[in-house]
Amino acid sequence: MMTNDQIKIVLVDDHKLLRDGLRNIIEQKSNMKIIGEASDGREAISVCSKLLPDVLVIDVAMANLNGIEAAKQIHKTCPDIKIIGLSMHSSKQFIQGMFKAGAYGYLLKDGDSNELITAINTVVQNIKYLSKDINQEFLSIIKQGNTIENTLLSSREKEVLQLITEGKSSKEIGEVLFLSSKTVDVHRNNIMKKIDLYTIPELTKYAIKKGFTSLEM
Repeated sequence: MMTNDQIKIVLVDDHKLLRDGLRNIIEQKSNMKIIGEASDGREAISVCSKLLPDVLVIDVAMANLNGIEAAKQIHKTCPDIKIIGLSMHSSKQFIQGMFKAGAYGYLLKDGDSNELITAINTVVQNIKYLSKDINQEFLSIIKQGNTIENTLLSSREKEVLQLITEGKSSKEIGEVLFLSSKTVDVHRNNIMKKIDLYTIPELTKYAIKKGFTSLEM
């Protein structure tokens, strides 16, 4: 049973086993309640717009639409939702990407369960939280509003790039993004020109480095 003072949470990860584990940790706390789940970024956008949770805990690297781009879209339409990124990666690209997208917290998946609870309780107080196992200088940079690195690509181009690296054709990408194949090809050509890379292996390596894809090196 949910009470008015409980923190309402949505969990997003493409591995159900991990979501189940997070649920077990969170629901041991009487002041927290899981109100929804999703398995990818696009589903997360839909669930959050309908349920309007207080906190969203979202995997950073997922297929179809990664956590960074999903967080950006969710923050734009539902700015009151406090977003916590969950990742195996501690590189500045992923951390900076999540906080620039509107996240309030960033946790490593190999952290302890107590830190997840601490992070949730922290962000609902409008205080940003960074995993204790990450260099805390990053948090100072983020709070100051500085950028570590700018990207040349638009949000739509990042979505297209991720789907390209996942092996989808222009037609398949168009079906996912509700675009024509011709429009997808225009985005593909613009991406290649902007970053001066023209083969799938080069694009994939770039996307992994920038945190735009769920693929691993």
